[in-house]
Amino acid sequence: MDKVVLAYSGGLDTSVIIPWLKENYGYDVIAVVANVGQTEDWEFLRNKALKSGASKVYIEDLREELVESYIWPTLKAGAVYEGKYLLGTSFARPVIAKALVKVAKLEGAVAIAHGCTGKGNDQVRFELAIKALAPGTKVIAPWRIWDIRSREDAIDYAEARGIPLPVTKKRPYSMDANLWHLSHEGGNLENPWNEPDKDVCLKVVSPEDAPNTPEYVELEYLQGVPVAVNGEPLPGLAIIEKLNEVAARNGVGVIDMVENRLVGMKSRGVYETPGGTVIYAGHRELELLCLDRATLHYKDIVAQRYAELVYDGMWFHPLRESLDAFVNKTQSTVSGTVRLKLYKGNCTVAGVKSPYSLYDEELCTFGEDNVYNQKDAEGFINLFGLPLVVQAKMKAKAGL
Repeated sequence: MDKVVLAYSGGLDTSVIIPWLKENYGYDVIAVVANVGQTEDWEFLRNKALKSGASKVYIEDLREELVESYIWPTLKAGAVYEGKYLLGTSFARPVIAKALVKVAKLEGAVAIAHGCTGKGNDQVRFELAIKALAPGTKVIAPWRIWDIRSREDAIDYAEARGIPLPVTKKRPYSMDANLWHLSHEGGNLENPWNEPDKDVCLKVVSPEDAPNTPEYVELEYLQGVPVAVNGEPLPGLAIIEKLNEVAARNGVGVIDMVENRLVGMKSRGVYETPGGTVIYAGHRELELLCLDRATLHYKDIVAQRYAELVYDGMWFHPLRESLDAFVNKTQSTVSGTVRLKLYKGNCTVAGVKSPYSLYDEELCTFGEDNVYNQKDAEGFINLFGLPLVVQAKMKAKAGL
C-alpha cells in the first residue's frame, strides 16, 4: 500500500482528510503533528489520528527551530506584513513543511497532503517549501478537489464518521495556533463591519478587563535578539512564553485587519500576538537609538520586501536568504535594554539604553553647548535647498 504523509493538526480539516484519503486513494496515511508551541494534549492527538485511520503518527517538536531559525530572523528584519501582521502563521509553515519532507523521505511516501483551502495562503507556503526541499514530490490538497464545499459540510462529514471535532457550527472560526500567535478567521468575522465578539480571543484579555495599574517589563537585546527579561537571561523559547503571559494579561497584542492575500482576494482576521508585540516594540525602539538615519530608512524598505517574501511562502528563496546578510550586518550594534509599559491594550516605551547609542545628549540639547555651531546650519540649508531655488527661477523665467 502506498504511503502518504499528512500534515495533521487534529482540527476540522485534517480530521476529515484521514478517512477521505483512505476512502478515495486507498493510501496508508501517516500523520505528522508539528509541535510549534500550541497548547495540545499530544497523546490525545496521537490517539485521535490513529482512531481516525492513520497507521502511524509522528509528533515533531519544532519549537526551538521555529524560534531560532524563523522568528528571530524575521524579527531582526523588522518584517511586518501590511503594517500590522507579525507573520505568525507565515513563518510556521516552512518549518512544518521541512518536517513533512523529512518524514516522507524516511517512510518512502509517494505524496504529501495538507488541509489548506484553495482560497488561502497556506497552500502556497506549504507547497513552495516542498518544491524547494523535495522537488517532484506529489502534493494532495483535498480542499481543491473534494465535494466538501464549506466548513459546515466538513463538520457533517466528520460527524457521520464519529470523528470528534474542536469546532461546532456555533463557533465555526478557523484558527491557527503556535507559540508566537493565535489567528481567527471565518464566522461573523467575514463581514469587516462586525466587531469581533468578546469570546473570539482565547489568549489576550480584553483591555476593559485588564488590570487598572500598568505593568513594566525590561527586555535586553543582543544583536537584535532578546536575551533577557527583567534582568533574567532566558533562551528564546522561554522569553516568548514569558512575554505571552505578561502581555496577554494586560490586553496587549490583538490586531484586527483586512489583508491582501497572495491568491488575489482580501480576507479579515483577528490575530493574538501578545509576546511578539512587545518584542517587536522593543526591537524597533532600540534600532531608532542605534542605527543611523540612512541605514534605518533603507532597512525599512528591506523590511517590507522581507515581509512579503515570508507572507508569500518564499522562505527558501535566495532573495530572502540574501537579505539576511544585510539585516545581520545592521543588527551588529542593536544591543541594549528597553523598558516597556503595558497598560490596557497599549505597549509604550518607557526607556531605552545601549552601549552603541548614537544619541548624543550634549549635541542635541536645547541648553547651552560647546559642540555645535548653529551658524553652520545656514550654509547647509543653502546647499540643501539649492535645487529648489534653481527650479523656482526656471518657472519664473518660463512663466509657469
